[in-house]
Amino acid sequence: MIAARVLASFRRLALRFAVLFAGLALLPACEPGVLSPAGPVAAGERTILLNSLGIMLAIVIPTILLTLVFAWWFRAGNARAIYRPEFTYSGRVELLVWSIPALVVIFLAGIAWIGSHELHPPKPLVSKVRPLQVEVVSLDWKWLFIYPEQGVASVNRLVIPAGTPVSFRITSASVMNSFFVPRLGSQMYAMSGMTTRLNLMADQPGRYRGLSAHYSGKGFPGMAFFADAVTAQQFAGWAAGAKANGPVLDGRGYLALLEESENVKPFTYRAVGPGLFDEIVRQSGTLSARTASSGRER
Repeated sequence: MIAARVLASFRRLALRFAVLFAGLALLPACEPGVLSPAGPVAAGERTILLNSLGIMLAIVIPTILLTLVFAWWFRAGNARAIYRPEFTYSGRVELLVWSIPALVVIFLAGIAWIGSHELHPPKPLVSKVRPLQVEVVSLDWKWLFIYPEQGVASVNRLVIPAGTPVSFRITSASVMNSFFVPRLGSQMYAMSGMTTRLNLMADQPGRYRGLSAHYSGKGFPGMAFFADAVTAQQFAGWAAGAKANGPVLDGRGYLALLEESENVKPFTYRAVGPGLFDEIVRQSGTLSARTASSGRER
């Protein structure tokens, strides 16, 4: 009777594993994500994930197998199994059941400690190339990317040179949000009146999907963008093209951008008012004053 139950349980377990492996076989058809890194930060995070998984599986798999072995060995029909109802303590068993979990915790804690320091988001990436500065503002429901050194800005499209570290300063002009490019690395929260920092890099040219990883209202599903990693020459050409066309992102232009809008197509600004990002973070009345001044000049 017990053997039949064990066999039935084993069959159910085998069926579940078959479904799991069938699902894993379909994963290559899915869009690449955190397990397909395109930068050093994402690669480091994948290493942490796989190492942690390996350590935990070293406990989970033997536990599952031993459960089946014990159920089979101590079945009612096995005369060689020793029945010991009076058994209460074994020093060896105690050592085993406490030492292995302790080692797992130590290993996982070590991985988390080392990884959190090596991949600390504000920590500059090691590179001989000077980092590109990009200021990110989350809006309802779109992303604004300001390039202070190039003097241009773009909406819902991030263009960066491949092989160059990118230093992000991130804030929100509305509710809390989360900036995330899965194949490049860490997600980072954008909060009103605060600045968070993030350093990423794309190893090679390509187009990588970016998104909001925090629900922010009815327009949240369309709050996505593409991060285009291009060559240094292509980036210089894009910046020059952006400076030649498009509106100016001054106080009035920013206030217009603040209006709620959904599924906004990418576009660029040919110029950006000085210190605009810091004014957004401060949430001061400077923007209103500058808008009024700009209106008088016109």
